[in-house]
Amino acid sequence: MPNSAATHAVSELATVTAEPGVPKPDPLLVADKVNRHFGGLVAVDVDHVEIQRGSITALIGPNGAGKTTFFNVLSGFDKADAGSWTFAGNTVTNTPPHRLARKGMVRTFQLTKSLSRLTVLDNMLLGAGGQTGEGMLASLFPFTWRSQETKNTERAMVLLERFSLASKSKDFAGSLSGGQRKLLEMARALMLQPELIMLDEPMAGVNPALKQSLLDHIRDIREQGTTVLFVEHDMDMVRDVSDWVIVMAQGQIIAEGRPEIVMQDQRVIDAYLGAHHDQELTASGGSLTEEVTS
Repeated sequence: MPNSAATHAVSELATVTAEPGVPKPDPLLVADKVNRHFGGLVAVDVDHVEIQRGSITALIGPNGAGKTTFFNVLSGFDKADAGSWTFAGNTVTNTPPHRLARKGMVRTFQLTKSLSRLTVLDNMLLGAGGQTGEGMLASLFPFTWRSQETKNTERAMVLLERFSLASKSKDFAGSLSGGQRKLLEMARALMLQPELIMLDEPMAGVNPALKQSLLDHIRDIREQGTTVLFVEHDMDMVRDVSDWVIVMAQGQIIAEGRPEIVMQDQRVIDAYLGAHHDQELTASGGSLTEEVTS
């Protein structure tokens, strides 16, 4: 059954004006005046952006737009030169990734980070938070952490079943295909029961046969109550799965809106194809999608 909160969040977005930096009815992540530069190159110059709680939001843009840098800054893997951002109402500016994870904000990577010489189940257990047995002293007394480990294992197996990886639980993670490693990384991120999961190009390098499965899992993550923010180049996926799209170009946010609106925005077409083009491009005709993904 669809999650009522997620359904409500998506319906609220239908009333939001499609303009850069527009306020959202129930923002989970809010960023202001975020700037990141490398020498004289300004990679990110975002004035204001809000991510709606309970939605699937896509962050798109041409190569060099600053998407990955902005993603890295928000998730704590890079530091901003200026600006601030809040998560669930709390300031998290330049907070390290492990602390963000404890607050309920986790991410995956374009190049998967599974530990290939550990089993799939052990990879999952590493994703669980607040493990008593991690302490040197507590580890000597199994009675202090055994029940917790049992619960973590049960949760891990439920997630592996959900992501069609239960039969691989005892296999080394290095034996999985690229698509299966993507699934494992998503499942491991959910071990923390996050409020927000950030996916970095989830479709990159994935066999076409697994793409539909990944799309279904992303929708299911939202339906289970977790907000999704993802960077992606596959425009068909963006149009199919996202509730809201944010477009970056030259480090700035140039457009926001529902997918069907953004795909027809002249600012977006110009950003991807240049301001001078001979052919009229529309989302319905598929020309924008074809040019962007070619």
